[in-house]
Amino acid sequence: MGRDFSKLKRPRYPMPDFVKQALDERGVMKAYQERPAYQQNDYIGWINRAKRQETKEKRLRQMLEELEKGGIYMKMKHPASA
Repeated sequence: MGRDFSKLKRPRYPMPDFVKQALDERGVMKAYQERPAYQQNDYIGWINRAKRQETKEKRLRQMLEELEKGGIYMKMKHPASA
C-alpha cells in the first residue's frame, strides 16, 4: 500500500537499511506501511536524528513495539491504527 508523501511539509527521510531489516524481521512492515505518510516519515526522522547509537536503537525498539501493539504513535493513543 503506497502512501502519498507529496503533502509532507517536512523533508522526506529515506529509510535506512537497519530500520527496513528490523521491520522485516519483526514482521511489522505491513503495519508500518499502513500508517499515514507523516507517521512513517516522522518515525524515520526521529530515529535518524539520534546522535548516539544506543538512542537510535532505543527509538527503533519503541517504534517496533508501537507497530506491534497498534493504536499507539509516539507514546500517544492513535485509535486509527488499532
